[in-house]
Amino acid sequence: MKIIGIGNALLDVLLRLDNDMTLSALEIKKGAMDLIDEAKMKKIQKAQSDLERSEAPGGSVSNTVRSLARLGADAGYIGKVGTDRAGEVYKEATVQAGVKPFFVSVEGVSGCSTVLISPDGERTMATFLGPAETLTDSDVADETLLAYDLLYIEGYLISNERLFLPVLKRAKSIGLKVALDLSNFNIVNAFRPMLQEVIPKYVDILFSNESEAEAYTGLTAREAINVIARDVERAIVTIGKDGVLVSDGAQVVHIAALPCNVIDTTGAGDNFAAGFLYGYSLDATLEQAASIGALLSSKVIEVVGAQIPDERWNEIKSKVKEIITL
Repeated sequence: MKIIGIGNALLDVLLRLDNDMTLSALEIKKGAMDLIDEAKMKKIQKAQSDLERSEAPGGSVSNTVRSLARLGADAGYIGKVGTDRAGEVYKEATVQAGVKPFFVSVEGVSGCSTVLISPDGERTMATFLGPAETLTDSDVADETLLAYDLLYIEGYLISNERLFLPVLKRAKSIGLKVALDLSNFNIVNAFRPMLQEVIPKYVDILFSNESEAEAYTGLTAREAINVIARDVERAIVTIGKDGVLVSDGAQVVHIAALPCNVIDTTGAGDNFAAGFLYGYSLDATLEQAASIGALLSSKVIEVVGAQIPDERWNEIKSKVKEIITL
């Protein structure tokens, strides 16, 4: 099964702060995720130009499809970037991960999420969406979708009226499976009526965390999994350190979180989705697919950032083979 993702193509720029006074000076609340304009993005990065800095392609779907490709899946990615250096870095990193790129490039500055890491490890994000928020259904060619079997899309795109629903309808009309990650409980709260109409019609696999599942159903996670499973083929609710609940409507499976040294939980959900979708693409059992997801989650939270280091993939792929053959 070939998988293609659509998401906000945002370059993550990680800056390690010496202290939290910087956040006050920039009028950013610690721990928040603020949407900012281009001018403020440049101001932040210029003011912190002497700090330790790292860059990586970001956006939840991008994180997922890159991990899918590292596992060996045939994965593609659709996104929109600018013609600047950040856009080139993003495209190059996508290709290097083994993902087939379908980028729309427009004149100007690419989207960027500036991640300010406090001395205590807490992250504050200032996000400039840039061209990413102007991606439309017309930017996605029919032949691109027809080359794949499953479309994976992030909930952050729900507010993009010219993309979200039109591309879901097209994907289903030509026979693709559709997987959706709800992304954020605020998104769910803002668009609940729309989601409750769209998900049963167009979504086959729904990923959510505990707060998103509760926002969607008004129930606790352990009750929500059963309600969601009535609407979709596969329902997934991650429950943090307690692991994950998955259901195919006939059964609910609980997979415990694997023991690990937690450094940074960024990318845990994205990598769980990669592992689960990889298992699903191989027609693995519900338990096997969820176990692969839990494995990837446990590996990414042992490092800083949303990417699993190159040197860990051989071990991961060996363990995935063991899971699949159980």
